[in-house]
Amino acid sequence: MLSDIEISQQTPIKKITEVAKTLRLNVDSLIPYGHYKAKIDLAALDLAIKPDGKLILVTAISPTPPGEGKTTTSVGLGDALNHIGKQAAICLREPSMGPVFGMKGGATGGGYAQIVPMEDINLHFTGDFSAIALAHNLLSALIDNHIHQGNALGIDPRQITWKRVMDMNDRALRQIVVGLGGKVNGQTREDGFDIVVASEVMAIFCLAESLKDLKQRLGNIVIGYGFDGHAIHARELKAHGAMAVLLKDAIKPNLVQSLEGTPALIHGGPFANIAHGCNSVIATKLALKLADYVVTEAGFGADLGAEKFIDIKCRKSGLQPSACVIVATIRALKYHGGVEVKDLNVEDVSALKSGLVNLQKHVQNVTQHYGLPCVVAINRFTSDSHAEIALVEQSMAALGVKVVLAEHWAKGGVGAEALAHEVVRLADAKPTMKFVYEDGDALWEKMRKIAINIYGAADIAASRRIRALIDELQKDYGHYPICVAKTQSSFSTDATLKGAPTGHTVTIREVRLCAGAEFIVMLCDDIMTMPGLPKEPCATHIDISDDGIVSGLY
Repeated sequence: MLSDIEISQQTPIKKITEVAKTLRLNVDSLIPYGHYKAKIDLAALDLAIKPDGKLILVTAISPTPPGEGKTTTSVGLGDALNHIGKQAAICLREPSMGPVFGMKGGATGGGYAQIVPMEDINLHFTGDFSAIALAHNLLSALIDNHIHQGNALGIDPRQITWKRVMDMNDRALRQIVVGLGGKVNGQTREDGFDIVVASEVMAIFCLAESLKDLKQRLGNIVIGYGFDGHAIHARELKAHGAMAVLLKDAIKPNLVQSLEGTPALIHGGPFANIAHGCNSVIATKLALKLADYVVTEAGFGADLGAEKFIDIKCRKSGLQPSACVIVATIRALKYHGGVEVKDLNVEDVSALKSGLVNLQKHVQNVTQHYGLPCVVAINRFTSDSHAEIALVEQSMAALGVKVVLAEHWAKGGVGAEALAHEVVRLADAKPTMKFVYEDGDALWEKMRKIAINIYGAADIAASRRIRALIDELQKDYGHYPICVAKTQSSFSTDATLKGAPTGHTVTIREVRLCAGAEFIVMLCDDIMTMPGLPKEPCATHIDISDDGIVSGLY
């Protein structure tokens, strides 16, 4: 059996200019990065005159070690929509090299439902993440330099909230001390690193709607507080102009393709467990101007990525999905029912019945709390038995939701045609999307509504210090949405609790103000914004031949 990278390397693909023509994009709007990838000039957004297409949101059950194949399904669905005569484009996030070299491997789909060139996209791509890291760390350097050069703004080194970033998993950098080595090296203070996808610059990048908006949001970043307690912004350090310059090319969406030639806009990449988990607003809106159907995805399960897609991205941008796809595998559902990974290929109807509560809760969240019609896509494995498939279908029928078996991993777009037909049917319903909370709700109440309604929690909790900080932020930023950072592996904040636990308490450990992105991050329990590498990182399997052929990338 061929690996994903071998399939991608052996499949002929179109020149990027040919892909652009399928979107009726003028070649003059392209900024080529070689033959098979390009950036799209932002002016194309103004030139596009057709009515917006329909946005299809792909989400999933709570992630499991066996995987569910959400990105693979997004790609397969895009290909399938074109197969049945619809003009479709795919709109996804860029992969972070943290998971690529860590424990997840590549992030461009799999089998015969992939985005290509997969090596380029997974490794550096067009340099967007590097530009975001540079812009972020430029601000970090300006902060320490300002203090070293006299500290005219009165920045309190003990209250600097702006960390440094890198696009790699490195637990040793979570907490560091800078300025060691004497006066010439600046003031000694505690600092730390986050992964790039957790950077507020990444969030701003993905929520900004123009270069002007990007620059203004960068200026609104709160880097910390003065000795008298007042907030200090990036614009006071005159940092936002130079930061925007570093991002002037990155802000342009990237155009690539699937193995079947379906256009794919890949742009931005915040994680959904520690950030808002969606690709850029600019890319999504451009795709909707160019295609009749746009397949996008939100990170991890519908409790994380989809909730933030609705409550942050859609709230801020005016976007609204026409339909939702919830991806699951019978193997993953059995895992939620207590089956060990090594036994997932064995029929176990009893365990599947127990694990189905996870899918049921996600479906209820999407249909009841987000107000969106949905279809369940079962990423099919040969080990799935007829009895197991029938049980899933019966369970979803009770909720009024159809189950479609999809085989796009093995068959490409043809294997997802039934899914495409159901998505088209659902998308014609013109639903009214709902938010989980209102703008006018207090920050504490917003968090509480997410925890109780979406996670099935009994309540939320925080220390007296954190509660006081939330109350303080309420004064000036109470209208902001909430971005919850928690484990993706469970509805609760305990990664070991499978299925759909209820009655638990969501404890808020830390609160971060993102004034440029215009949301409040609430970190729960032990979630980390700088991941670590596993015992055997994927990096140890990645190699390159003497003639430049990459191997081991999933």
